[in-house]
Amino acid sequence: MKSLAKLTWMEGKLFLREPIGAFFTLVFPLMMLFLFGSIYGNDPSPYFGGYGSMDVSVPAYIAMIIGIGGLMSISITMASYRELGILRRLRTTPVRPQMIRAAQLIVVFVMTVIGIAFLVAGAKIVYGLRFAGNPLRVLAAFILSCLSFFALGFVLAGLLPTARTAQIVGMAAFYPMMFLCGASIPREVLPAGVRQAARFLPLTYVVNLLRGLWVGDAWSAHVLDVAVLAGMLIVGVVLSALTFRWE
Repeated sequence: MKSLAKLTWMEGKLFLREPIGAFFTLVFPLMMLFLFGSIYGNDPSPYFGGYGSMDVSVPAYIAMIIGIGGLMSISITMASYRELGILRRLRTTPVRPQMIRAAQLIVVFVMTVIGIAFLVAGAKIVYGLRFAGNPLRVLAAFILSCLSFFALGFVLAGLLPTARTAQIVGMAAFYPMMFLCGASIPREVLPAGVRQAARFLPLTYVVNLLRGLWVGDAWSAHVLDVAVLAGMLIVGVVLSALTFRWE
């Protein structure tokens, strides 16, 4: 446990020293919030079921932060550690793969929580963000979504040979999802064909689940979303264990 704490502390400092990861997790969502908030405001609208544009966008931005953590932060970091020989050196120590993954997961999860705290605080202060859900349900959905996408990030890190490749694949996977599944632009304004195609994108189910629970939906209204994310988590954990490579 002491070794995990030391490794996690080191990983946290390294994360904050990496400007790209810190920017996209902590700053980029706020830029999205204030950019679209300045354009659309947050007045209640029947178009969004009586909520404002920012009320429905904030849970979608939370999904975006989760996607960044899994598809970019974890995959790029782990691939770079293997490419630079860091994992090979760790192999000579008592540190096990489970501990390395756990430290990465904790750091990215904590940074994701901090990014969301900044986002929600900014939306509440500037736009009077509304929340009608159950906090514990939303928290459970958030944890499930994080674990599912972080597991996917570990799978990509195990399959991709270099950090550069992981960055390209992560960005190629993330950015289409961000724009097509409603994580950056409310799905209500997207064409029907795009909304249908988005059903095949994993981040869609995070957006659906978080948006629904944010406005007070019951879990029973999101059985498919929960099932898809739980399936991603199980498959991701198994594959990440099988694909982990020291070098």
